[in-house]
Amino acid sequence: MPTPYHSKYWAHALTLHAPSDSLDKLTRSLANARVDLNPHQVDAALFAFRSPLSQGAILADEVGLGKTIEAGIVISQRWAERRRRILLIVPATLRKQWQGELDEKYYLPTRILESATFTKMRREGYPNPFETRAEIALCSYHFAAARAEEISRVPWDLVVVDEAHRLRNVYKTTNKMAKSIREATTHAPKLLLTATPLQNSLLELYGLASVIDEHIFGDLPSFRERFVRDSSAVSRNGELKERLKSLCTRTLRKQVLEYIRFTRRVPITQEFVPTPEEELLYEEVSEYLRREVLLALPSGQRTLMTLVLRKLLASSTFAIAGTLRGLIRRLEGLEPRLESIEEDFEALDEIEEEWEVENGGQLRADPTLLREELAMLRRYADLAEGIRNNAKGEALLVALDKAFKKARNLGAAEKAVIFTESRRTQQYLYELLCDDGYAGRIALFNGTNTDQRSREIYEEWRERTQGREVVSGSRSADTRAALIEEFRERADILIATESAAEGVNLQF
Repeated sequence: MPTPYHSKYWAHALTLHAPSDSLDKLTRSLANARVDLNPHQVDAALFAFRSPLSQGAILADEVGLGKTIEAGIVISQRWAERRRRILLIVPATLRKQWQGELDEKYYLPTRILESATFTKMRREGYPNPFETRAEIALCSYHFAAARAEEISRVPWDLVVVDEAHRLRNVYKTTNKMAKSIREATTHAPKLLLTATPLQNSLLELYGLASVIDEHIFGDLPSFRERFVRDSSAVSRNGELKERLKSLCTRTLRKQVLEYIRFTRRVPITQEFVPTPEEELLYEEVSEYLRREVLLALPSGQRTLMTLVLRKLLASSTFAIAGTLRGLIRRLEGLEPRLESIEEDFEALDEIEEEWEVENGGQLRADPTLLREELAMLRRYADLAEGIRNNAKGEALLVALDKAFKKARNLGAAEKAVIFTESRRTQQYLYELLCDDGYAGRIALFNGTNTDQRSREIYEEWRERTQGREVVSGSRSADTRAALIEEFRERADILIATESAAEGVNLQF
């Protein structure tokens, strides 16, 4: 016979299990949440609960409409129901941001898992650190793929994947990371968050949907035949929408204008003309990349590496100079893996996973061709290193001055974010701006954040936050948090690589 106390407890527990399409499903779990909800966010959360596909849902609202809030609602409800085996897989740069959001807005405890914390927990007696109901497990894509076996052993109540378009090419044999994550979480209900479920090909929809349900479109050949090769776009699109409507929901900005006021954007264009030396370098390297035989590039990745080299060539002479020296070292047998490109171009891993490796083994190096190609690369590298002033860099100084004046006139904050794909270009821009009077007003943000100034910012941040819960214990995540705080509170300019291009909250 239950006591009155236990009767009240179980009655309260039953109220948390409201019908899946009812607002009562959410009201109690969000009673203490510090978040102002918009109608489309509530609808998205209810969609995730009532989806007939028990494997999960895709929330694909446009950028800036609050997918993090929608996921937070779902996570809060799971937590309130005491279904607390929850895993978040996010880009490495977003770990600290997610931890802060769940703590500040929903009062949910999280633990960032990376190599150091994972090893520490094992030493403390946790056989599998992912297996905990006291905290939400939070890790990066690469760590999840590396620890796929441990993840697969946990009976998850919910797995949330942010920026889930990174899994869209899971159907490709070369995309090992996406395959590892899908296989490790195949038994778990999932929530995929992405503003770009489709970018280049309908096959990406197939890949993303297969992470939730491998059978929704059948096998890959069937999907190609029915949806990719079908010439009747109207019937094809109609069937695609019908298949996806129970799996995916998407809200566009134009649909929420009546209750969300977006910041007005004022575009200003600053033209620039490359110098004769820059034009010559561009033409010479472009001609080199068109050669029938290129010994410096891996033969199975020539198309991919040509794309990367063109991106670096467009970035700055400093970026391409370092890369050309790397190609020279490769031909000399000193750098077989093109490590210089891997270190400079942070998007390489992601792009690499999206390209099918071409057939063909390594070419046998003809001594005459080898000497000829080495001579060409040395000439190009010397030319690039001789160019100290880039026209685009000089134009940036003019553009910044114009932008700051416009911001003052509008009463806006005088803050600037500069994106670049190359760490070498990032360093060049830092030195250029320091020489132009911006010294002490700049923060850098990249995939490693190991430069001297970033280390100083991190140590200063640690001193300020000592004893506060904002410190996660993850050095890399805390360093990123320190750099964003530095930009928000003190610096005027943030020079960022691809690491800050996804999900980093710079709305201030």
